[in-house]
Amino acid sequence: MASFGTKELLEKIFHDDYENLKGRTLRMTRLRIPGKEVCLAHVFTPTSGEVYHNLGLHIGVHEGEDHSGEAVGIIRFTPWEAVVVAADTAMKAADIRIGFMDRFCGSLIITGAHAQVETAVDETVRFFGDELGFMVCPVNKS
Repeated sequence: MASFGTKELLEKIFHDDYENLKGRTLRMTRLRIPGKEVCLAHVFTPTSGEVYHNLGLHIGVHEGEDHSGEAVGIIRFTPWEAVVVAADTAMKAADIRIGFMDRFCGSLIITGAHAQVETAVDETVRFFGDELGFMVCPVNKS
């Protein structure tokens, strides 16, 4: 893919109007149009309790729980509301807990035994790809 500067970008966007727009104040707006996509799916077992702490898994309903040695699964969706369906799918697929769910950003964090979290993430990504027609990314496991 070729790289180009501001002038070339404006020429591409405005084509014939570019000459008429020279010297005028232009306002560019970026917008994000979410598609049907699972854009991140990752399973890992943290080596430090600080990870659980910084994910906020030690507050609220999780206060006092010890997540040491548990795996964490992170999945990101667009549209964001799909996270509600994902949480339900993950809970039905394996014995996991919802660590965090954000329907305004499309983020889901699940915790539990490593094999259970892997199963939940794999099944959720499969369901969204095969049953709901989402574009899905591969599940990364570390």
